[in-house]
Amino acid sequence: MLYSSILKPALFQMDPEKAHHLVIDGLHTAGRVPGMNGMLHAMYGVADAPELAVDLFGIHFPHPVGLAAGLDKNGVAADGFSSIGFGFAEVGTVTPKGQPGNELPRLFRLPSDEALINRMGFNNEGAEAMARKLSQRKIHRIPIAVNVGKNKATPNERAHEDYRSCIQVLYPHGDFFVVNISSPNTPDLRALQHGDELRTLLGEVLEEIGLQASKLGSKAKPVLVKIAPDMTDEQLELTVSTIKDSGVSGIIASNTTISREGLTHPNAKETGGLSGLPLRERSTEVVRAVYRQTEGKLPIIGSGGIFTAEDAYAKIRAGASLVEIYTALIYKGPGVLRELTNGLKERLRKDGYRNISEAVGADHR
Repeated sequence: MLYSSILKPALFQMDPEKAHHLVIDGLHTAGRVPGMNGMLHAMYGVADAPELAVDLFGIHFPHPVGLAAGLDKNGVAADGFSSIGFGFAEVGTVTPKGQPGNELPRLFRLPSDEALINRMGFNNEGAEAMARKLSQRKIHRIPIAVNVGKNKATPNERAHEDYRSCIQVLYPHGDFFVVNISSPNTPDLRALQHGDELRTLLGEVLEEIGLQASKLGSKAKPVLVKIAPDMTDEQLELTVSTIKDSGVSGIIASNTTISREGLTHPNAKETGGLSGLPLRERSTEVVRAVYRQTEGKLPIIGSGGIFTAEDAYAKIRAGASLVEIYTALIYKGPGVLRELTNGLKERLRKDGYRNISEAVGADHR
């Protein structure tokens, strides 16, 4: 109620990127005030529910609804997002060196379509800065994933060096890592999704993960790959086959889309990646295709267009073990997390499942 009646109208009167920074900086600042994270957890936190708990990659998730990358690019608000009800959160995308990203304006709302378009371009302060921020975390309630990418100036043939560099710096601070090769806002990045380039990149990433794990004398942390929703069926099949053979831990399906099909808002003309409700069906199709091709043996995080519990449950039944939101948080506020988790519990009861894991891939059975 507070968000929909007061905060959202005020934020939506502001430039989208300024509102974005206000929220992230506000959560960061609030976290430094004694007792504030506890207050946020009391207001918005999701109560533990055994039927929603997920154990995946050797990591415990209190429930399956997480925050997608792109909102907290520098890891400054991890404590805040840990307090408002998420089951896990991705920070980033981070690159080895800080970079300003693309020119302003670069973030656009499409309210009539319940969508966003961004062409941010991996704007972030760099891996060292993120490591400092994450090292200051006080709350370890949920798993944190670090989403890594390459600097704009780095050519694709040297992209693996950037991904390795990020992992070297950030390995102690993430519970798992996400290789972002699917943003439409870094030139030629999506070319890394295919063929030998993808095979080489993932081999290098896993080698670095292994080296870092050896240094700490611990088990290697999980690595997932985030893919685009805009591939043809043949491209998707080849990409998934390469990912499956690489030995990574899972796939995130999917990133933002360059499609503009069905949009009504004037901002549809803007270039960049589209997120939100218009991506719902396509991202679920990608989840379903990945699950089918991997025979349910490679875990999937479903992302794209989740606004309701039914949206989340559809992705889970299509094959996702976990799901992520981003745009729904902008449009509906933090209360959406209780709405989603309560709705998922209702659907589990209705379908006779004791735990959310039993519903994963149900549409294929």
